[in-house]
Amino acid sequence: MSEESGELEISYSSGLESWLDRERVSLAFAIPPAKLFFIGLQDDGRLSAFERTFSKCMGLAAAGADRIYLGTRWQIWRLENAPPTGPAQEGFDRCYVPRRVWTTGYINCHDVAVDAAGEPLFVNTRFGCLASVDDRYSFVPRWWPPFQDRRVQGDCCHLNGVAMADGKPAYVTSVSATGALDEWRRHRNGGGVVTRVESGEIVCRGLSMPHSPRLYRGQLWLTNSGTGEVGRVDLDAGRFEPLAFAPGFLRGLTFVGGYAVVGSSKFRDGGLYSGMPLDETLAQANTGPKLGVFIVDLGTGAIAEWLLIEGPMYELFDVIALPGVRRPMALGLVTDEIEQSIWFDSARMAGARARA
Repeated sequence: MSEESGELEISYSSGLESWLDRERVSLAFAIPPAKLFFIGLQDDGRLSAFERTFSKCMGLAAAGADRIYLGTRWQIWRLENAPPTGPAQEGFDRCYVPRRVWTTGYINCHDVAVDAAGEPLFVNTRFGCLASVDDRYSFVPRWWPPFQDRRVQGDCCHLNGVAMADGKPAYVTSVSATGALDEWRRHRNGGGVVTRVESGEIVCRGLSMPHSPRLYRGQLWLTNSGTGEVGRVDLDAGRFEPLAFAPGFLRGLTFVGGYAVVGSSKFRDGGLYSGMPLDETLAQANTGPKLGVFIVDLGTGAIAEWLLIEGPMYELFDVIALPGVRRPMALGLVTDEIEQSIWFDSARMAGARARA
């Protein structure tokens, strides 16, 4: 690890390094309450695992290979790749630096996406709407599901995920289609829905805590978290078609070529994520829930590769792919690297001296 990692221990499948090399990709994932992880390859082909600390890391979005948006406890961060000049970046081909932050307050930000203008759009779960950032207000509401009658703070349906198409929100997931405060908690098992943003029509019902809707290769994918399944939605039939099961509460989804990369969380007995069909499936498989990421072959539904984390953490919230990136790192807010790392344009410096 590149930072003090406490009791964390990472294990991974024997083919993960080859897969990252072959697909020419790195991964980043958010683990509440505080860790942003980057997974890539060192020069010798061995795995590189790098972590930084942000308060309650949640939704992630990549805008190309050089910009990342991160939703945290009360802020939205924009991280930009910096010129590879500092000693802290030796051996890394990307260094993501916090360049801009919008303070939202605790709106329980879930999925983060990038709109057609390149700006962040996010799921404001506490207010049950899609929202955008603003330099004056905590957020600007952009869309409400039709069953969300309340226009004040209070989580009624647990809106949590958004799928984008051509820079616009196309579909959202929620744990229920209810409009009363906290009513969604009673509908965790089988009350989840997918809603089409343009029409407000519910296009799929009967899900158990669905998360992370994503459009890929013309199909709508999501995690049916309460059953531990990832799959696609048959929009004509209004039916979820599972592709694969993985041992955990699945949340966070991205795609790399012919593979889905899905995040997996543990849960505690009696907690919000327990008491679901997943409990019985895990018991039948004689295993427990895992914290990490699983790479699923879209052709066969088999788990091709995996990475697991052991330690005091339980949740993985989101995962993104960084195509063309071999070994990423970031500057965080805890270590002194953010104080000591300084970048400037030499040509502009010389020009400024000449003008002076």
